[in-house]
Amino acid sequence: MKLSRNLALKIHFFLDQCAPPIIRDSEWLMRITFKLLYRDKADLFWDFMGKASKMTEREFCEVYQEIKTVLMERETDLNDDCIDEIYRQIVGQTVLDVGCGQCFLAGKISKRYQLTAVDIAIEPELSVRYRNISFKEANVERLPFRNEEFDTVICAHTLEHVRNIFAGISELRRVTKKRLIVVVPKQRPYKYTFDLHLHFFPYEHSLRTIMGPNHGAVFCKDVGGDLFYVEDKDERLMERLPGSRQSLSELS
Repeated sequence: MKLSRNLALKIHFFLDQCAPPIIRDSEWLMRITFKLLYRDKADLFWDFMGKASKMTEREFCEVYQEIKTVLMERETDLNDDCIDEIYRQIVGQTVLDVGCGQCFLAGKISKRYQLTAVDIAIEPELSVRYRNISFKEANVERLPFRNEEFDTVICAHTLEHVRNIFAGISELRRVTKKRLIVVVPKQRPYKYTFDLHLHFFPYEHSLRTIMGPNHGAVFCKDVGGDLFYVEDKDERLMERLPGSRQSLSELS
């Protein structure tokens, strides 16, 4: 079933904001829902939250490969407003897209920038379709790049899946030379997840807290229903962003 990210956000809003927790976390209701949506793959979703921390990296990757056939089809998890905002925030010429998925965003960015794309598993046909992109299979917790190798690092709809999220954030910062852009879904935490999420960010301060203080944060805001975070290593870049001083005071 094909579904745009904007429509998916509306469905998530209903489930997360309108459905009472006693219903949203109901075991019998979620079992029925998972069975209807995912059929023979339902148990992979049902058991994921409890088993993820005990899996080997290979087992973790295999789960994601196995559920591809039952996930809602959409070109990207990003909404239109976030895509536009990412374009506006890129600085420099070398860009790293961490958690590239099907390369919807990376494919567009690579038309203007020197683009490297990373994911835990890269489908072989992507390297054929996007010949101007350098692909690497890697876990965000251990990125195979030098310190400050990329002017801009983008990590969109990925951190919510990372088991050791603090190791992942540390690696993103390590390979960033100028600007780090992070986008996560704005969702309340529930026991049963439709997208195999391990981390949840219901409010702006939820993401700010995870990212930690004193890292050159420029702003964290709601963009089209997702949370959009930017931090800079170069203070001169902050000066050029409209409203950045106000945002910095809010973050401190």
